[in-house]
Amino acid sequence: QVQLVESGGDLVQSGGSLRLSCAASGVAFGSVSMSWYRQAPGKEREWVARINKTGGTTTYADPVKGRFTISRDNAKNIVYLEMNSLKPGDAGVYYCTSLGSWGRGTQVTVSS
Repeated sequence: QVQLVESGGDLVQSGGSLRLSCAASGVAFGSVSMSWYRQAPGKEREWVARINKTGGTTTYADPVKGRFTISRDNAKNIVYLEMNSLKPGDAGVYYCTSLGSWGRGTQVTVSS
């Protein structure tokens, strides 16, 4: 069973940066793609970024292109989301997902 644990969420000022981590277990990590989603209060969960199994291909939602970077360390079974130039609209709970499994999320709050 895939287990995903996110961390790194925090309160940050607008324009600031955060790095989220997602530790995976119960899966052949280097064989699966990984994605980040987020959900703001009162809104539907939305896709943020995806990385393929090798880390060679990444894709991003338009609102975060040029500001967020997804990466992975297959030796450590961790996927990261580096977030720069944060805006209040980036606030929400961030989740990582793979193979239909989801973590519990980590809260990102951006003050204006």
